[in-house]
Formats: sequence, structure tokens, C-alpha cells
Amino acid sequence: MKSYIVKIEFEESDPLIWRRVIMPAGATYRRLHDVIQTVTNFRSGYPHDGYHLYEFDLTKDQKIVTDHEEAYLEHQHYKKNKAAYEERLKSVPPEMLGFEKNALERLKIEVRKPTGLKIDDYLEKYGEIRYAYDFGDGWQFTVKLEEIVDDYYFGYPTLLDGAETSPPEDVGGMHGFYEFLKAYRDEKHPEHKEMKVWGKSVYFREYDPDWINQILKGLNYKKTEWDKINHENYMIIEDKYRKS
Repeated sequence: MKSYIVKIEFEESDPLIWRRVIMPAGATYRRLHDVIQTVTNFRSGYPHDGYHLYEFDLTKDQKIVTDHEEAYLEHQHYKKNKAAYEERLKSVPPEMLGFEKNALERLKIEVRKPTGLKIDDYLEKYGEIRYAYDFGDGWQFTVKLEEIVDDYYFGYPTLLDGAETSPPEDVGGMHGFYEFLKAYRDEKHPEHKEMKVWGKSVYFREYDPDWINQILKGLNYKKTEWDKINHENYMIIEDKYRKS
């Protein structure tokens, strides 16, 4: 089936935290969010409930895709009351006019919900999607299209490659993560035991591709074409993309 090989890069990480994933075409932005969450250490993707807000910035199409209900409702209100918003600008004090104009321009950007829009058109047209998660810690990702293939037959994504362990929830941004990691990995660090306990409480784990691929099986949104896969009783014998 038609599928995308994408590289997910964790911005501002050094060394770069990245994951290469193959996923069937036709995924919604919600499903792409689930994939990113699963290949990292975050906890807002399926099967978990939303933990922090997230947003896909489709700048080149003047769109935002987000689970932030307030932002969605604000845009809906603007669409229904455009004339009133424009009229209101006429009574704004001069010293506030610049601020209000900028606010109005932001409201004009189309806001969509992540379950109602698929990634295919934007990803194929522009080759890149920006993703933000947890507006407090401020995590930023770039999803880059590397290749479109038609010889992947599984109905769920697969992690192909990657590097570096990713941050856990609520660690305090990239600087906080590297401070945490220093203590977590160094048995002689004065906060080592505390960080080990805290890491366990937020389900932190070092990068583990096999574990990730087991979880990715749950993100099923297409029918697996077993007749095109070399398997015995659904146990994979040999495949270009998956070992199990």
C-alpha cells in the first residue's frame, strides 16, 4: 500500500534525537500525533488520554491543526462574526491598534481539529510538518518526508531507525532533560536515586526500538495485507520493514 517514510527530529536536541518511521498513507493528524508520542517518552498519544495540548503548524496553507478546543472555538466565532471584528478595530485606541491587528490576523488562520484532516496533501506538497507539544515545556518537532513507497503492507506504523533517548513528561524543557539525564545515568550523582524514582513515576525509559514497535502495532488504521507478507500463522518469516 502507499506509505510514507518520515524522519521525526526533536528540535534543539544535541546530539539530535530522531526517529525514522514508515506509516501507511491516510493517517489523520491525530494519528501522526499518536506516532510521535509513541516513538518518544511522552504520554498523550493512544492509548493514553490527552496529557498536554499539541499543535501542527501548517504555515504554508495558513492552517493550524490542534486539540486546543479554545483556539478552535475562537476561530469559529471569528468566522461567524468577521464584520464585527473589523468594525471593532475602528474604536481601538491608537496605542493598542498594532496589538489588536496582530490578534485579528492570528484569528484569521484556519484552525482544524486533528481527527478531521489527513496528513497526505500537506506532507506530499511541502515535504515537512512542524509539531509542537506541551506549550509549557515547549517541545518542537519537525516531521520530514523522506520517501513514498508502495511495498509496505502493514496497517500500522513501524520504527525503522533512530538515535538517542527522548525526554519524559514534565522534565522542564530541553535544559531540564539534560540535567535529569546526567543525574539519572550517573550512580555517583547526589540526585541519582531521586531521579531514578522520579523517572519510573513518569514511565521514562531509554531508547528501545523493539518495545516501541510492539506499541506501534496498536496504532492500526489500515488493513494489513497478509497475503503479500512472508509469514507463517501471522509470524513474520522475512520482511523488508518489520522483524515481528
